[in-house]
Amino acid sequence: MTAMTIDALRGQVRGEVITETDAGYDEARKVYHAMHDRMPAAVVRCANPGDVMAAVRFGRERGGDVSVRGGSHSPPGFGTNDGGTVIDLSPMRGIRVDPRTRTARAEGGVTWGDFNHATHAFGLATTGGIISTTGIGGLTLGGGIGYLLRGLGLSIDNLLSADVVTADGEFVVASEREHEDLFWALRGGGGNFGVVTSLEYRLHPVNDVVVGVFIFSLERARDLLRWYRDFIGTAPEELGGFPAFLIAPPLPFIPEKEHGKAFCGMVACWAGARDKGEEAFSPIRSLGPTVGELVTPMPYPAINTLFDALLPPGLQQYWKGAFATELTDAAIDVHLEHGPSIPTVNSAMHIYPLSGAFARVSPDATAFPYRDARFATVIAGAWPDAADNDKNIRWVKAYNRALEPHSSGAGYINFMDADDQNRVKENYGRHYERLVSIKRKYDGDNVFHMNQNIKP
Repeated sequence: MTAMTIDALRGQVRGEVITETDAGYDEARKVYHAMHDRMPAAVVRCANPGDVMAAVRFGRERGGDVSVRGGSHSPPGFGTNDGGTVIDLSPMRGIRVDPRTRTARAEGGVTWGDFNHATHAFGLATTGGIISTTGIGGLTLGGGIGYLLRGLGLSIDNLLSADVVTADGEFVVASEREHEDLFWALRGGGGNFGVVTSLEYRLHPVNDVVVGVFIFSLERARDLLRWYRDFIGTAPEELGGFPAFLIAPPLPFIPEKEHGKAFCGMVACWAGARDKGEEAFSPIRSLGPTVGELVTPMPYPAINTLFDALLPPGLQQYWKGAFATELTDAAIDVHLEHGPSIPTVNSAMHIYPLSGAFARVSPDATAFPYRDARFATVIAGAWPDAADNDKNIRWVKAYNRALEPHSSGAGYINFMDADDQNRVKENYGRHYERLVSIKRKYDGDNVFHMNQNIKP
């Protein structure tokens, strides 16, 4: 890359263009997952959509990989590359909430922590993620699973419009009224179609929630998973949450002697009337005595931060995920075999419920095709030391292989890792060919290929 080319780009943007010779390069190239230690030729820290347009044109003309980064949480490391261009949206953090129309528009660098803080001031929220530092863009474009899914649907079910910079560097607005094909594809098709510089969401009255964290001995795991399977599909839609395998962190509601041991647990969120929260959690308590539990009301943004301390930046991570239409006894046997051997306190296995408002959306309404799925499993390995990569990755892969016969064959693209490109067609399912057609229209040269890629 010549100095003149870089100088020309710097002359077109208000934000920073950072290269290997610049101070701050090592910080600028860093992403959330330490496994992806890459050396891009240029990191463009965009201040506005005009910067994004210039960066896209630069990346396209120069050739090489073009990565788009919001919260930089991508498990496969798609937010960075070696020798290419990184379009970093993190400086673009503006949010405008309209309490009259119950909508909010947020820029592409906003995290769910930012978004929830802004909307909570008005007693409003929409379905977001589980970790507050996750970017809204990546999570939403892949679908958007979160605590409020059963009552409000996926994040994409609440998306009203998106500002997009396409592969030719042009700015368009996608909604139900314009560029409808692009709007359909964005809702579940990931980052294949352009750089989303802002997203407009529908909001709902959600203020305080009641949170329940119930830790059970491993002997209760079969009972917990069977109960969850039979209960969650018809539970009140204000109830969200998931069962998990975990290593007990040093929290005050868990006895000190149990810290560092493996357990199963249930994390629950009640978004209905506050005085009904205890009653909503009574079926969980019926499973028997807990090793530890926390039941408390809290502002909705707070639940989105519960696991932040367990997943700080700088960990090694490797993920796998799958959908299932049912949680069979055979699948539960697999969980009982592999879940208790969870290797680190940072790792987790969660089974998210796909029911309620999620299931009432037509499978053809958005590019997210699996409205008949009832569970989304994620096996998320996370650990601090790169020397432990092999053994932790082996745990994730073995667990995932054992679950495959009991899964639908497809999975949530936000739970896929870099070696899941062979699953792309399956993961996009019945909509794959339509997505290919839209990809050809908006990105026929596959400029945006750093994703679960739909090849044009």
